[in-house]
Amino acid sequence: MSRRGLVIAVVLLAVVFGLGTWFSRNVAEEVPSGTCRVDDVRLDAEQMSNAATIAAVGLRRKAGERAITVALAAALQESKLRNLEHQGRRNDHDSIGLFQQRPSQGWGTAEQILDQRYAAERFYKALTKVKGWERMRVTDAAQAVQRSAYPEAYQKWADDAQILAAAFAGKTPGALSCEPARAAAVSAAASERFSLDFGRSFQTEENFLRVPVTDPTTGWQVAHWFVAQAEATGVAKVTFGDRQWTPRGEWVPVEAAEGAREVIAELSP
Repeated sequence: MSRRGLVIAVVLLAVVFGLGTWFSRNVAEEVPSGTCRVDDVRLDAEQMSNAATIAAVGLRRKAGERAITVALAAALQESKLRNLEHQGRRNDHDSIGLFQQRPSQGWGTAEQILDQRYAAERFYKALTKVKGWERMRVTDAAQAVQRSAYPEAYQKWADDAQILAAAFAGKTPGALSCEPARAAAVSAAASERFSLDFGRSFQTEENFLRVPVTDPTTGWQVAHWFVAQAEATGVAKVTFGDRQWTPRGEWVPVEAAEGAREVIAELSP
């Protein structure tokens, strides 16, 4: 091999070795997210957590299951339910966040839009201003808010969004389950997130959070929310009525406390 060839070979090896080391380091440092599911709809823990927040904001606003369906379909299309801090699929614009809202179009500052609750609030407010949105197809209602270059794109998410919305609305008991990859280090995040999403607080007892509910539908709204937020908040068990969820990803029968009307979330120690 000539001297020039030897130099080129050494340089190539150095580049390959450097890239390989970088790749291995970054893969090793990446913490995997758990998996969640509602029927055939499967999302990772981050996506389901964002879906839960979007739904909770809708419930707090009394927007209704249909509005939650439209909001979830829009977020699935725009960001795959990830709170993107950079431009998403529209690379030539300043679109950010769950709904790819644009500061330049009056949706708020970048900091505001990256607040999932603010972004959801703005979406619902815009949706309710659309005349007749309740009778529109999901894609038409979402398009009336988003004004996308691909107006039919939202419809492919309509079925998944409806399944998720029904679970978060408490219509399908025990339908939502997650298998967290890890527990959050700060379990206090559960009570803080709940208060921010639902706009109300609840009783805390060391490693237990107790949320009183008035009916089974509300109970399952809260129970499913806790499961969806489990990985981010350190929730290890959720009990409502005669069913209990654990990180194994299942709702199992348990003996119900007589007359109890509360959702109990047990935090990781």
